[in-house]
Amino acid sequence: MNKRLSVLVSGATGKQGGALARKLMASKHTVYALTRQPSSKAGQELQKLGAHLINADFDDPQSIMKAARGIDAFFLMSTSYEKGPEAEKKQAIDAATAAKTAGIKHLVYTSVASADRNTGIPHFDSKYQVETYIRSLGVPYTIIAPAYFFENNLSPWSIPGLKNGILQFALPPEKKMQMVACENIGEFAAHVIENKDAFVGSRIELASDELSGPEIAGVIAMYAGKQISYERQSIEDIRKTNEDFAKMYSWMIEEGYSVDIRGLCKKYPEIGWLSFSEWARKQNWRIIES
Repeated sequence: MNKRLSVLVSGATGKQGGALARKLMASKHTVYALTRQPSSKAGQELQKLGAHLINADFDDPQSIMKAARGIDAFFLMSTSYEKGPEAEKKQAIDAATAAKTAGIKHLVYTSVASADRNTGIPHFDSKYQVETYIRSLGVPYTIIAPAYFFENNLSPWSIPGLKNGILQFALPPEKKMQMVACENIGEFAAHVIENKDAFVGSRIELASDELSGPEIAGVIAMYAGKQISYERQSIEDIRKTNEDFAKMYSWMIEEGYSVDIRGLCKKYPEIGWLSFSEWARKQNWRIIES
């Protein structure tokens, strides 16, 4: 793929979108990074790397439509963490509609693995409703659906426990969970964008490793240089603060993601699929020093 593409990237100052933006720029494509805060540190770092910052907001579809005009591909991601699943769904549908109106040539939507399995998890179901809408739009689309992020183990809700030597979530210690690095999500999205014809109309689920809670804790302990033990959190404790997450962990206990990891890695060897250990080795674990 030698053609230089213009790509509009939402979430470019976050983990998924940021990984994609950096990968695209490294391959000499032109990146237009959607952000509500162009002056933010993350935005300025992207600009230094060569990205064009676009001040736009998902609550303003006109700004998305304006940004998408003349663009080869639009990487669309949304989040339920700010306003909830219903607001996220509306934002994503409005953004997809705006992109169609602008004449987008390829819409790449990042959903979540197993969203198509009627899980009953609010932020899974809302993403699948967006998927269904995108399929009805009549634009060239690809849906990528990642499993649990490696990066969640260094999230603001994980760090306090890790500082105290505890990795805590709600799965039984013997239950394995499929995961993937945002770096690999970005790589895969770039591969999809560069090879549009091979992926239009496809939905691909992404994961590259599968570990239990104690196994994750052991890897973190090895690279952090401190004792980390796994502690199972009760679903009821989670439900007190987040019903959506409580439903997600209940589903993970009963079912869980079902990505064909071996088949995925074999089919797409050009992606530098990371194991959790390989990812962990590259992280700055000083952040969890007590």
